[in-house]
Amino acid sequence: MKKNDEFYVPYIDGSLGSKTKKTLKRFTFIAIVVIVIGALIFSFAQKPFKNSTFELTSATKITGTYHENPYPMLRVEVADNTFKNILLLGFGKSSANPFLEKLHSEVKNLNGKTLNIEGNLIYYNGKTLIQITDDEKVTLKNKKTSLALQKELISKMTLQGEIIDPKCYFGVMKPGKGKIHRSCAVRCISGGIPPVLATTDNNNISQYYLLTDLKGNPINKDVLSYIGKPSEITGIVEKMEDWYIMKIDADDIKIISENSSIY
Repeated sequence: MKKNDEFYVPYIDGSLGSKTKKTLKRFTFIAIVVIVIGALIFSFAQKPFKNSTFELTSATKITGTYHENPYPMLRVEVADNTFKNILLLGFGKSSANPFLEKLHSEVKNLNGKTLNIEGNLIYYNGKTLIQITDDEKVTLKNKKTSLALQKELISKMTLQGEIIDPKCYFGVMKPGKGKIHRSCAVRCISGGIPPVLATTDNNNISQYYLLTDLKGNPINKDVLSYIGKPSEITGIVEKMEDWYIMKIDADDIKIISENSSIY
């Protein structure tokens, strides 16, 4: 050891040498700068949260006309002659059907009946869904049958987009994007949650289409292998007030060579 080298033994002399102090200060300064820059880079690289809402801690009671084709919904009047069709979902990765079984056992045909439903609202981009957590919170208000909901035929269309799970995507998960959410979406749709095609036009405006088979029936199992994969889908499009429905043949879905913008 050289004569002017510093040797620090804390139990003999608690003071640091001047060179050691300078080295520690330099290291501390560099470490702080690296941490701050790294934190800034990480924060700016993250995608912002969507302006979606999931009212997990509060329950809302809604009243409307139940219709189950193609998927369980409640048609609610939100203003004079203005209606919103609220998609019904079950708790977790389940459809609403298990939570409607008790009422179905009492009233065989619920279609067109007025129901009261209490659950957790989910809403985003003009779409509203409700999560039912207790079959006791689904009650019949009026046995009178209302007229069937009318659907307006638009045309046969070919669209590009991705098949999503609307529950997580519309608000339960934020941001509900990324590879981990694709696996979640597969499980949700396999559990009965309706599949939705999310498209984006040239103005980056998203549009959503409930997918069914060509006869208008649920199509969950047939689209599992296409979830979260950019695809080209051809089908018959109908408008159901605030929702679009697209009737497709799942065998005709074409996966396109693009990276997923959602998953």
